Amino acid sequence: MGTSPNSYLTVSTTGSFQLRNDTDIRISAIDIGSNSIRQTIADVSPTGVIRVVDELKAAPRLGAGLYERGSLNEIAVQNALSTLSRMATLANQLGVERTEVVATSAVRDASNGEQFLKLVRAETGLAVRILRGDDEARLSFRSALAHFDLGVGRAVVMDIGGGSLELALSADGLVERLISLPFGAIRMTEQYVGAPLKKKGMRKLRKRVRRELRRTVAARHWHASRIICSGGTFTSLAAIYLARTGIENAKTVHGTVIPRVELEHIVDMLHSMPMEERQRVPGLSAARADIIVGGLAVAAEVAARVEARELVISGYGIREGILLEHAHVVPTPADPGEARERSVRELAERTHYEEPHSKHVQKLALQIFDSIGQRLGCTADDRKLLSDAALLHDIGYHISYDKHNKHSYHLIEHAELLGVTPAEQIVVANVARYHRGAEPRKKHVNYGGLDKSMRDTIKRLSAILRVADGFDRGHADAVAEIKVRWMERALRLTAVPTRQTNNLRLELWGASRKSNLLSKVAGVPVEIVAPDGSVTTYEDEVGAAD
Repeated sequence: MGTSPNSYLTVSTTGSFQLRNDTDIRISAIDIGSNSIRQTIADVSPTGVIRVVDELKAAPRLGAGLYERGSLNEIAVQNALSTLSRMATLANQLGVERTEVVATSAVRDASNGEQFLKLVRAETGLAVRILRGDDEARLSFRSALAHFDLGVGRAVVMDIGGGSLELALSADGLVERLISLPFGAIRMTEQYVGAPLKKKGMRKLRKRVRRELRRTVAARHWHASRIICSGGTFTSLAAIYLARTGIENAKTVHGTVIPRVELEHIVDMLHSMPMEERQRVPGLSAARADIIVGGLAVAAEVAARVEARELVISGYGIREGILLEHAHVVPTPADPGEARERSVRELAERTHYEEPHSKHVQKLALQIFDSIGQRLGCTADDRKLLSDAALLHDIGYHISYDKHNKHSYHLIEHAELLGVTPAEQIVVANVARYHRGAEPRKKHVNYGGLDKSMRDTIKRLSAILRVADGFDRGHADAVAEIKVRWMERALRLTAVPTRQTNNLRLELWGASRKSNLLSKVAGVPVEIVAPDGSVTTYEDEVGAAD
C-alpha cells in the first residue's frame, strides 16, 4: 500500500488501516461524568472529519449518593483515579498531541470536587476543567450539528447525564438558549424512583420536571421541535427500542428514530418491572438498569413539553464536541443526504462492485418504483432505501459468487453507513439479500423477528428489485427503460431496448423468472412484455422449466 509523503498510517478501533494526514490532530477527549468516565482518542482533520483511534470507558459512579451526602464517595474517587490513570497511559502510548479532560455535574456540585481534581493531577498528570451546565449543552449541540441537518427549523438537543439535564434550543442552526437543570438519571433515581421503587415516586418526579420546564421552556416557541438526544440514557433507550422491533444486533444506534409514544411505553414497562427482570431486558445494560427509569422519565417530560412526535438518537455527544472545539473546527450544519450517498458509494467501491450493472439495476428499479410504488403501499422515504439496496445488491461477490446475496446482507448489516438509521440499514441489507433466491419468509432469522411494518417494506422493495435485476440478467444494459401499466387484471411491464438490434430474450426470461414476489405484493399477475408485444408470465416460465 502506498502513502503520500505528507501522511502516515494509523489503526482504527475496527482494526482496519486508515490514512492519517500531517494536518490531522490526534486528540484525547475525556469526559468525567456523574455515572461514567469515557475517553475517545481520535484524529481530527481541519474540515471536521473524526477518525476514532481508540476508546475506553468505566462507570465509577462519582455521583452515587452525592446529592444526599454532598461529597464524592471515597471508593468512587479511587475507582475514578484508576480509570483516569489507564486513560492517560493509553493516550501516551498512542501519541496523543493534545488532551482535554472535562468534569461535569458530580465534580461541579461536590464539596470535595477541587480536592478530587488535585488528586487527579497528582496521580495521572491530567489537568481537568470543570464544565458549567451551559458548556455541556453547547458541546452537545456542536456534536449534533456535525451529524444532523439542524440548519433549517427549530431543534432541541437534549443530553441527560447522571446529575443533570442539558438542553440546547436552536433555530436555523444557531443556538438561542442553553439550559441546565438538576435532573440527571442518578439524581432523579435517588430522589424519587429508588430501588426498590418508592411509592408515588414516579408521579412526583414527573410533576417536578414538568413544573420546571413550564418555567424555563416556552412551549409556543418550541412546539413540534425536532429533538436530538445524546448520552447513555438515550443510547440505552435506542438499544431497547431496536430490540423490541427485532433489531438486536445493530452496528450502531446512531440515528435511531423513536416515536414519543414508544418512549412512554418503555418507561411504563421498565418502571413496572422488579430490578431482576429489568436487568434482563434486551438492549439494556444490567449496569444501567437501576437508573434508566429516572432518566427516561425526564426525557418523556421534555418531549411532552415541546410536543415532539419522535426522538432522534445521537451516538455522539460531549466528547466529540470537545474534539471539534480543540481542533478549532468551525461548526456547520451537516448534510446527511450527502454523507449517506458518499458512505453507500464508498462501501460499494471498497467491495469492488460491478458499477455499470449495479447502477443500471438501480435506474430500472427506481423507474418501477416511481410508477407503482405508492400503489403498492410504499412511502416516499422507501425510494432511497430501494436505491441504496439496488446499488449494493451484488457486493457479496466480494466474498463469493455462491450465496452472494447473503454475503451482501452481512456486508451491509455491518457497514458504517452515515446518514442511515439502524432500522433503515437492516431494511437495505434485507432488500439486497432477497434480490435473488428464496423470497422473504418468517422462518428466516434475519427477517422473521422484525416488526410487521419493516417486513412489509422489505417485501415490497425486494419484489421491485428482483424484477429490475432480472431485466439486466446479462449485465449488458440491454433494457433502456421499463414502461409500467397497471391494468384491472394484470401488472404489465414492457421492456424498451437500448438499441433496436438488441435481443432481449435473456432479460425477458430473467424478469419473468423473478416476478412472482411482485405478483404477490401487487395482487395481480405480472406480465413481462417484449418490444414486439409478446407476453410472458412467471407461470409460463416455471411451467416451461418444469
